[in-house]
Amino acid sequence: MGKAVRRYKGLTAAMAALTITATLSGCGADSAGEVTLKLVAADYGNSNANTSQKYWDELARAYEKKTPGVKIDVTVLSWKDVDREVAEMVDRGEAPDMAQIGAYADHARAGRLYSADTLLSVPTQANFLPMLRQAGEVDRAQYGMPFGASTRMLFFNEKLFQAAGATPPGSWDELQKAAQKLKAKDVKYPYALPLGPEESQAETMMWLLGGGGGYRDTTGTAYQIDSPANVETFGWLKKELVGKGLTGPVAPGELDRQEAFDAFVRGEVGMLNGHPTLMATAEKAGVEVGTVPLPGVAGKSKATLGVADWMMAFKQNGHRKEIGDFLDFVYQDKNVMAFSDRYDLLPVTVSASDAMEADEQHAAMRPFLEELAGSELYPVGDTSWARVSESVKKNIGRAVAPGGEPRAVLEQIARDARSAQASASAR
Repeated sequence: MGKAVRRYKGLTAAMAALTITATLSGCGADSAGEVTLKLVAADYGNSNANTSQKYWDELARAYEKKTPGVKIDVTVLSWKDVDREVAEMVDRGEAPDMAQIGAYADHARAGRLYSADTLLSVPTQANFLPMLRQAGEVDRAQYGMPFGASTRMLFFNEKLFQAAGATPPGSWDELQKAAQKLKAKDVKYPYALPLGPEESQAETMMWLLGGGGGYRDTTGTAYQIDSPANVETFGWLKKELVGKGLTGPVAPGELDRQEAFDAFVRGEVGMLNGHPTLMATAEKAGVEVGTVPLPGVAGKSKATLGVADWMMAFKQNGHRKEIGDFLDFVYQDKNVMAFSDRYDLLPVTVSASDAMEADEQHAAMRPFLEELAGSELYPVGDTSWARVSESVKKNIGRAVAPGGEPRAVLEQIARDARSAQASASAR
């Protein structure tokens, strides 16, 4: 997801390359006159039992049954491979008809994609949640179609909180006090702060929002990574959490998100920022999970992080009509809900979101649905974002490390951001 819920179970890179060569050559109509649409999709599963290949195969067979003359050929790859593999396929002149991956902006600005309004029926396009539809736009035209969404809340281990006499926090000071009580009870990670390279751009953004800042300025057009608010945020983190030994035995810059999540599932973490999939996994493991909105410097954070992954359609093979008809089927409520239920994600359409909110079986998802409307997404429509994200992953851990200087680290990332934005504008 831009990388919202990332799992790494899947094909190895070598097998992925072999699979792509075998399945994605010869795009177009076969000898019987049928049209074969090639789709490359990311794997949201964490084992062979729940691989996304099964979801797509079931969906493809259902579509083929009702649509004679069209075949859907799906290749599912792990998140660590899929964006790169699709980019390499495009470079070889072997673009799939559709890709469901993490980023669309580079392909859109290069003129490779169909716009959503040339593919989808009006009811389908209008049914996307407005903030996700807008996030899929480049120069006011939608190219990225949202596919799977999530938000973040502060998770806490209710049993550990009760034993420590801690109260779920509503502000940073309250979070620090709760962490101190957890530490006094020898909780391994009072607050797990994953600023390692796996997904530190997410943890960073949540803290920046809580401090009244963010990656972009209020116009949404320029990066403000070294703003006074952001510098104060990381100064507080370094002094009041990390410096007081409240983040556990692993240095935040060396703690990856999955490692933190695994520790939470083992009952070793008092608090961390999490998404719906983690809640389901932890509860299955017997952890009593409590959730509250992300705390901010003086109360609830101004926003939480929203994450979406993207479907896109390439022009190369010329199957606009067939792609559009298939995607209208993909985004029917029953199919959106089936995917969301299978992987504990939030629906990306208005009607499916309303259905989930009204269903008592999905009561645990309601707080996440409520947070989604006011959440803030990565600037995924800006082709500079990929480079900015990499700079955050590479550098941000040093901002809270012993001897590290938050202002200097944020200034370095800001320089990288300005350079990336200038290069993107020059294309």
